[in-house]
Amino acid sequence: MPAPSGKIRIIGGSLRASRLDVPDRPGLRPTPDRVRETLFNWLMAHVGGARCLDLYAGTGALGIEALSRAAREVVFVERDPGLAQALRANLERLKQANGRVVAGDAWSALERETEPFDLVFLDPPFADDAWSEAARRLELRGLLAPQAFVYVETPADAQPELPADWHPHREGRAGGVRHVLYRRAGGIR
Repeated sequence: MPAPSGKIRIIGGSLRASRLDVPDRPGLRPTPDRVRETLFNWLMAHVGGARCLDLYAGTGALGIEALSRAAREVVFVERDPGLAQALRANLERLKQANGRVVAGDAWSALERETEPFDLVFLDPPFADDAWSEAARRLELRGLLAPQAFVYVETPADAQPELPADWHPHREGRAGGVRHVLYRRAGGIR
C-alpha cells in the first residue's frame, strides 16, 4: 500500500519512524515500506560503513534508510530542483551530515564522481527506461567497488540489459514492480 500523500516514514535504524516530507510530483513513486524493509533485511550486514549512491533519489527514502543504518556516505542525485531541495531539507532536519545532494541529471553526476560505491540504488522513473544505460555508465566510469551491491527496481515485465558480472543476489515482487538486489562479481572484468 502506498504511503499517504506528503509523508513517508523511515522503517529502521537510528532514524526509525522519522517522517520525510514528500512533494507532490507526477510519476514520483517512493519505494513502499514493505519493499524497503525487505531490501534492508537483505543488506543488513553490508550497509554499515558503506559508500552509497541513490542515483534517482526522488524522496531519498532508500539513501536515508542507508544513513539510518550507519552508511559512511550517501550521494543523492535528483534532477527535479523541488525534490532536491526537499531532500536537502529532510537531511538537515534529520541532522544527516553524511548525505550529499547533487541537483542535476544522473549522467552529469556520474561524470563528476571519482570514488567507487559499495551500494547503488538504481530506481529511475519507469518512463525514462534508464536502467541499462546507468549500469553501463557505472561500469565504464569504474564507480562500483569490486563486490558492490546494486538494487534495481523495475516494472515486473521489464528486462534491462545489465552487465554480465552483476549476479542476482535476492529478488522480489510487489504488485507490478520487480525489485532485485545484484552483487557484482569480485572485480573480474
